Amino acid sequence: MATIVRRTTLTLPTAPVGPDNPLPALRPLDEVHHVDDHVRATLPADMARQVAYEPLRSVLPVRLRDGYGRDRAPAELDAIVLENDHLRATVLPGLGGRVHSLTHKSPGTSADRELLYRNPVLQPADFALNGAWFSGGIEWNIGATGHTTLSCSPLHAARVPAPDAADGGAMVRLWEWERLRDLPFQVDLWLPADSAYLYVGVRIRNPHHLPAPVYWWSNIAVPEDEHTRVLAPADDAWHFGYARTLSKVPVPEWDGADRTYPLRGAYPADYFYELPEDARRWIASLDADGSGLVQTSTDLLRGRKLFVWGAGPGGRRWQQWLTEPGTGGYAEIQAGLARTQLEHIPLEADEEFAWLEAYGPLTADPAAVHGTDWAAA
Repeated sequence: MATIVRRTTLTLPTAPVGPDNPLPALRPLDEVHHVDDHVRATLPADMARQVAYEPLRSVLPVRLRDGYGRDRAPAELDAIVLENDHLRATVLPGLGGRVHSLTHKSPGTSADRELLYRNPVLQPADFALNGAWFSGGIEWNIGATGHTTLSCSPLHAARVPAPDAADGGAMVRLWEWERLRDLPFQVDLWLPADSAYLYVGVRIRNPHHLPAPVYWWSNIAVPEDEHTRVLAPADDAWHFGYARTLSKVPVPEWDGADRTYPLRGAYPADYFYELPEDARRWIASLDADGSGLVQTSTDLLRGRKLFVWGAGPGGRRWQQWLTEPGTGGYAEIQAGLARTQLEHIPLEADEEFAWLEAYGPLTADPAAVHGTDWAAA
């Protein structure tokens, strides 16, 4: 089939985001991802420089979004579907352009496979820089360290010709002006007719006369269980355990456990993988059978990360709060412009950052995926 782009509605049990707080956000930002000068002095010079570069002090001029509650009722959400013979992607333009679902199709059978963690509810929680945020799918984080202030806000959306438009292909373009850093950005999503991968082209422009600090991470929620393993081409990672310490640890085993399995740690943690300069940029989350999702990109999108809630009661409670009882948990695999999420990168005046990402199914030999030979995995 030719690629189809269509509008539809998606009905989910939803707790309304509520009105913006009318009071200005004068309180200084309580930044979780922060290290002191002593820790920063131990980091590589380029990383230390970018950690210290223009950290966000406030979310002004953005308003806080703290008017949500826990009462959920079915609500119709605007959605855009991109579909070909291999994949079906469902995008929520009114909620930060979130890719809510990415389904790998199995024509002629009922065995379609969801590649993402698809949250069955929309439950805001206080995780965005300005408050309301919800879990699941693929989100586009721009602005500063943390979840974007656009998490629960509408983006502009249009159907435009795809790069392969000679065969009539179309794509979805999302765009907005990010107010924290005063920068415009766009996200193009398309499915080539014969491809099993969703292509995502991102562009951030600096139209000003001075350099601007830039932050970008594509966050991908993936299902997790005790057999889920996250793979990336790295032998080291920068560990951030929310105690304001950033330290380099070996991959896959550290502190008595294989940390590439999200449930083999008790507490929430970030693992920012140290990809070699000449390595292809990719990260994958695979199940017991060696099947799952892979994300890759052109080289500009340098960073790769695993976020885990952990198997302890705190992480489990957060997962229940963000969805509903009986729903499976999730981890996040991520891709960013810097090696860690503590960094901001300068974008020169009248310049742009632009790169291409791809998301799709991956199946590998489970004996290799779950073997003790990390290089083979």
